[in-house]
Amino acid sequence: MIQPEADPWGFEEEPVETLADILQPQIPDLAMLVIFLLLAYVSFRRKSVPLKYAVLVLAVAYMGFWKSTLISITDVFRVVDRDFPIFQSTLLWYGFAGFTLLSTVLWGRFYCGRVCAFGALTQLMDAVLPAKWRVDVPRPIEAKAAWIKFGLLAAVLVYYIATHDLLVYQYVEPFWMFTRVGTTPMWIAVGTLLVASMFVRNLYCRFLCPVGATLGILSNLTVFRIKRWSECSTCKICQKTCQFGAIEGPKILVSECVRCDDCERMYADEQKCPHWRILDFKAKKAARVMPLTPVS
Repeated sequence: MIQPEADPWGFEEEPVETLADILQPQIPDLAMLVIFLLLAYVSFRRKSVPLKYAVLVLAVAYMGFWKSTLISITDVFRVVDRDFPIFQSTLLWYGFAGFTLLSTVLWGRFYCGRVCAFGALTQLMDAVLPAKWRVDVPRPIEAKAAWIKFGLLAAVLVYYIATHDLLVYQYVEPFWMFTRVGTTPMWIAVGTLLVASMFVRNLYCRFLCPVGATLGILSNLTVFRIKRWSECSTCKICQKTCQFGAIEGPKILVSECVRCDDCERMYADEQKCPHWRILDFKAKKAARVMPLTPVS
C-alpha cells in the first residue's frame, strides 16, 4: 500500500521557538559575566591589592581575549540611533551595558578601572614594568591633554551622524586587538600605542579613549565621594601617585577617576598618610601639656 507523502504542500506548522529556547544558550555566558562582575565588585569594596590584580588578569584573559566583550564607541552609536538589539537574544549585552551605566552612576568610572580589558592590560603593564621607565607628564600639560578624549568623542559622533560609518571605530579604539582581526597599519598603530604606554602610564585611557570620555561625562552624575582630609590641600602624595591624573590637591576629578583605590588605601594608611601622623602628634602634644588632676 502506497503511503501518502507527508504534507506535500508544506502546510504543517514549523515549531515555534520558545523563550526557554532563546534563553538557554545564553545562560553559561550570563553566569560567567555575573561571577566576574561580582568578583570585580568584591575587590573594589575590600580594597584588596592582590584581588584587584587578579580581577585585572581575568579582565584581560576572559573579557578580552576569550569573550572580546567591551563597551565600545559603537555602543554609543546605538544610543545615537536608538537602534538596540533584540532583548531576549542579547541579554549579555543588556546586562553588561546596564551594569556599566549603573556602576558609573554609583561609583564613577568603575568600568574603566576594573572591567575594561584594555584598561586592565595597561594597568598590568604599569605594575610589572620598571618605575624608572615612566615619564611623568607635567601637570599643566596633563590637564590640557585630558581634554583630547572629549574632543575625539565629539569628532567621532559628528562624523558618525553625518556618515553612519560604523567602521570609524577601528581608528579611535584598539579594542579590536582582542579579536586579533586587523590590517597591518592597524597593528602598527596599536603596537605603537602599547609601546608608548610603557612610558606614559595608561596613555590611551587618560588621553584618547572616547568611551572613557563618555563615562567621564556620566560620572558627573555619580553619588560617590572619595574621602579627603584637610591636609590634602598641601600634601601631594596621592596626587603624585595617582596613575590616572585624577587628583588636584584636595579635589578628586570625577571625570578622570577610575576608582583604582590607590588614594583610598593611602589615606587609610596610618603609617604613610600625613593626616594620621598629624593627629598622633597633636594627641601626644596634648598629653604632654595636660595638667595633672590633683588628688583629693
